[in-house]
Amino acid sequence: MIIFDCDGVLVDSEILSCETDAQLMSEAGYPITTEELIHEFIGRPKPAIWAELEKRRGTPWPDGLLDRASDVLQMRLETELLPVEGIAEALGRLDGPRAVASSSGVKKLALSLDVCGLSGFFGDHVYSAELVARGKPAPDVFLLAACKVGADPADCLVIEDSAAGIAAARRAGVRAIGFTGGRHSWPAHRSVLEEAGAIDILTHMRDLPDTIEKNLRAT
Repeated sequence: MIIFDCDGVLVDSEILSCETDAQLMSEAGYPITTEELIHEFIGRPKPAIWAELEKRRGTPWPDGLLDRASDVLQMRLETELLPVEGIAEALGRLDGPRAVASSSGVKKLALSLDVCGLSGFFGDHVYSAELVARGKPAPDVFLLAACKVGADPADCLVIEDSAAGIAAARRAGVRAIGFTGGRHSWPAHRSVLEEAGAIDILTHMRDLPDTIEKNLRAT
């Protein structure tokens, strides 16, 4: 089975999410850039990111700021979100079971897949970190996806764009392929994913079927 992260792998949303958070955090008196959020925090659930930065800030965020960030992001997703280049064609060439296992909330995950026309590729096998006790880098959401599809984690491959996601996959006993083709990718992205334990790196979704086949043959 192939398990896909969503943000930055299926939909090109990481840049929108991190831009929105960086702007609102900076306006609230905690200057931070989009790039800083991307490099340190992609792949983790948004509430966990805001909680960590609240600790560093040393004072609570203004009331309702996280909700405002979610509302602004939802509007941007509805009007600006695009699928990752080549993903629909690549998914159309894949056989066998597949699932989504994402740090996004349930509603945001459904919206993102719907806006980008990708929901039909996964049916009911779309799983959010909101459904488990711990988000990435804990393995819970990947273990949930494998369990629901009836697959042994050792027989699965994960496609991930973040070190947190690669770590979560490894802790679940799942091999992970890193993806560096999203708009948020940066020069050190490949090495970050390799250091986290990615067994291969994918730079464009047109190569997804061949990359999956190569790594499945290697088992």
